[in-house]
Amino acid sequence: MTHAPASALANTVTERTEAGEQLLAPFVAPVSARQRIDHLMAQPLQPRKPQKPLDIGLGACAPAREAGPE
Repeated sequence: MTHAPASALANTVTERTEAGEQLLAPFVAPVSARQRIDHLMAQPLQPRKPQKPLDIGLGACAPAREAGPE
């Protein structure tokens, strides 16, 4: 692995992220906050917590019908 000379790294742009300091490539534009928001808005909504099953009593009638005629 070769390292770039210090003079080449002096003009680089970095961005602070949760993972740490990230080096930005000179020919790639950084992702803007608006682009991140647009991406999130395009995704389908997901529940924050797992959903509980809907138990309104309809399933309670099914076993009685399966027992057969009386």
